[in-house]
Amino acid sequence: MSKNIIITGGAGFIGSHVVRLFVTRYPEYNIINLDALTYAGNLENLKDISESTNYRFEKADIRDADALQAIFENYKPFGVIHLAAESHVDRSISNPIDFVMTNVVGTVNLLNAFKQHGDMQNGRFYHVSTDEVYGTLGDDGKFTESTPYSPNSPYSASKAGSDHFVRAYHETYKMPVVISNCSNNYGSHHFPEKLIPLMINNIRHNKPLPVYGKGENIRDWLYVEDHALAIDAIFHRGRNGETYNIGGNNEWKNIDLVKTLCAIMDRKLGRPAGESEKLITYVTDRAGHDFRYAIDASKLMNELGWAPSVAFAEGFEKTVDWYLSNQEWLDHVTSGEYQQYYKQHYC
Repeated sequence: MSKNIIITGGAGFIGSHVVRLFVTRYPEYNIINLDALTYAGNLENLKDISESTNYRFEKADIRDADALQAIFENYKPFGVIHLAAESHVDRSISNPIDFVMTNVVGTVNLLNAFKQHGDMQNGRFYHVSTDEVYGTLGDDGKFTESTPYSPNSPYSASKAGSDHFVRAYHETYKMPVVISNCSNNYGSHHFPEKLIPLMINNIRHNKPLPVYGKGENIRDWLYVEDHALAIDAIFHRGRNGETYNIGGNNEWKNIDLVKTLCAIMDRKLGRPAGESEKLITYVTDRAGHDFRYAIDASKLMNELGWAPSVAFAEGFEKTVDWYLSNQEWLDHVTSGEYQQYYKQHYC
């Protein structure tokens, strides 16, 4: 008998890569992509597997407890991989309540639905979180699974809250759960409010490249397909009640990342060297901007045998090539036309 796996946020950036991996790698699973299709959820991301016999799409908002109960009662899932979230820090600063409702209340709604209708004996509720819950680092050290939580933005506070609820359901109701906290991802199908696709799109159109402060904030970057493989390993082989940190061991200052991207774009667009760097514009720093994130992923590597497989230079080139080869996708996303895909195929 096939196992039903619900993947929330499966039409988004990371979610679409996870859905595609599970649909193609595990034909014995029925993969249910549950997504509200807000601004960052795009079914065009999954055109290539949309007709697969083991793929389903359910349009639902995780803030709607009744809708989730009905869907979970119908599918009685063996497992949940929970990726749905409001994730843009700037948006959380201007409107924190949306992040509380989606990231905290929405997660509790999913936990309740799984507790009621999921496989509480043999299944798994997998909550995908962020390294931002740990706060900020100085020049040295890395986040481990035992690093105390110290979130500094409404976004990271909402994700910290959702992490705590998942752990509470494990302790209180004996729900089989795992949690992962991942560093910054890059790759194809990323909504262009995020740093790398935003810069690619702006360079393409000769628009300013906004860089916060002096651009000296440091992030650890991981290729999104390596993140999907980590999720696969944790979902299938992780230990219940455990947290696993996922990172690329690949730290970059924001300004160095942007300048590298400018050089790649100049080469690929046939522009004079240094041309795109002229577009860099320093803007007022983000409120509460964490200085540095860095992940120690040794637990995941040692216990489950995962390691990043794509070197940054290779992944960065592949990422730029994808956006330049899929300009129609980028135009649809920035114009809102991508929303027509759902209406054409599901209404």
